[in-house]
Formats: sequence, structure tokens, C-alpha cells
Amino acid sequence: MHIEHPQKLEPALYVVATPIGNLRDITLRALDVLAGADVVAAEDTRNTSHLLKHHGIHANQLIAVHQHNERGAAEKLVAMLQSGQSVAFVSDAGTPAVSDPGALLVQAVRSAGLRVIPIPGASAAVAALSASGLNAPHFLFYGFLPNKSAARRTALQQLLSHPYTLVFYEAPHRILECVADLLAVLGGERKIVLAREVTKLFETIHACKLSDAEAWLLSDANQQRGEFVVLVSGAVHQEGLSAGTLATLTLLLAELPLKQAVQLATKITGANRSELYQLALDMKG
Repeated sequence: MHIEHPQKLEPALYVVATPIGNLRDITLRALDVLAGADVVAAEDTRNTSHLLKHHGIHANQLIAVHQHNERGAAEKLVAMLQSGQSVAFVSDAGTPAVSDPGALLVQAVRSAGLRVIPIPGASAAVAALSASGLNAPHFLFYGFLPNKSAARRTALQQLLSHPYTLVFYEAPHRILECVADLLAVLGGERKIVLAREVTKLFETIHACKLSDAEAWLLSDANQQRGEFVVLVSGAVHQEGLSAGTLATLTLLLAELPLKQAVQLATKITGANRSELYQLALDMKG
């Protein structure tokens, strides 16, 4: 698609979603905006140049806005907007400012009283969720968990009792560690969906029990490659047992033998020992 006569855009910051893999996953409106903007601000100008060239678009001006220069670049772009220019902002893939650079830029533009216009499109989290088969009515998008195991487990403990589908991003070199920590904190009975390389040539969306996820990843080294969206089913609250009781039992089971975990959970929570014991058996599979 080659746009010969792009439309003149009103002065505003256009937050433009771009493909997460397949270059055809871009909207007609996004192409119009990228062709018509006075300035295209991009996380990686080389990556964006490839996208623009693929669609026959020549940017009037292309500048870099990434995590290392976002504050300074925001001031420059605000000045451009104030002078009457239009700016299209893209990240490397997907929707900007969602686990990507852009939030500081949007904040600066809005604080200056200038207009921000979203141009919706691809999102890895939503794409994976739509194909996951997890049918909870709500989901919690977390993004990237901490890099270190101790901090990651602490973050997961705070999510332990949430009934919502949990949605994370993860890098390939951390996926095994991440799954191990998910298992340790959340227990093996929850359903996990590992969506890797979404919209790309080797797209894989695999669902299993959390206790089986590590074995699946290890069964083929290729299954540890690519960018991951990791979805985990939410906590199931048993009738008569509070979320706090369930969270306590899960944490203790991750560190102690079953009988000892149940005994200690009973003392801490005051819950019925036989109910906790049966629940612990179910959680251990």
C-alpha cells in the first residue's frame, strides 16, 4: 500500500499501535497517521524505517524516543506540538506505553494541555488472552515480573489470592525461572497458557497445568525461544475458606511437607484442619 497524498493531521500526539510480528497487522488508520504526521517518533528508528518502507511510507521527519532519552525527547516534542506540528509515536511493536516507552511522553503532552489521540491496534497481551481459553470475566495485566527470583516471588505472593486471570510478559532467557517461581508460589493446580511468538512464523499457544509447564518447555529447546505472554488462571476461592487462608496454605506448601504445612496453616488461620488437609491434597495433585 502506497499513500500518494496523505491527509493533513491536526496538531496532536498520535499514539500508534504497530504489529507485534506480522507486518500486515496494522490498521488503515495507523497507516494514514504515519503517512500524514509531520514527525514520527519511534523507539527504534531502524525498526520503524523497515515498517514504513514495507508500507510505502516516507516519514517527513523520524526521531528516536526510547527509555534512555524519553524525558528530554518529550520536551522537544511538546515544543513541536505547540508550534502546530503533528507527531505520531510508535514503539518497536504493539501498543506504546504498555510495558513499553511512551507513558512519560504522553504525560508530558497532556500536562502541557495538548491533545493525545490513541490509534488502537495490536497488543500481545490481548491477542494471547483472546486465544487462551481462560474464561474468567476479569484479567489483571501485570507486564514484566522482576528479573530476580526473590523479588519475583514476592511480587507473585501479592497476587496469590486474586481471582483474576494473571497476564505477564516474559523474556526467553527467564521463562524457565519464571515458571519455576509461578509453580512455587501459586501451586501446580492452576492452568497456565504459554503464548510465544504471537502472530509470528513459529507462534505457539500451549495450555497445561502449572505443574506440567516446565516439562513442556524442556521437551523442546525451541519452545523456550521468542517473546512470551504467560497467562495463569486466578485463585479459586473454596466455600468456607477465606482468600487469606488459601494464600497462607499455598505459601506454606511451597516451603514445607504437606502435613506440617496443614498443621501450621490450621494454627495460623483457625480454619478446619480436615478441610485444609483435603485442599492441600488437591493442590498437590
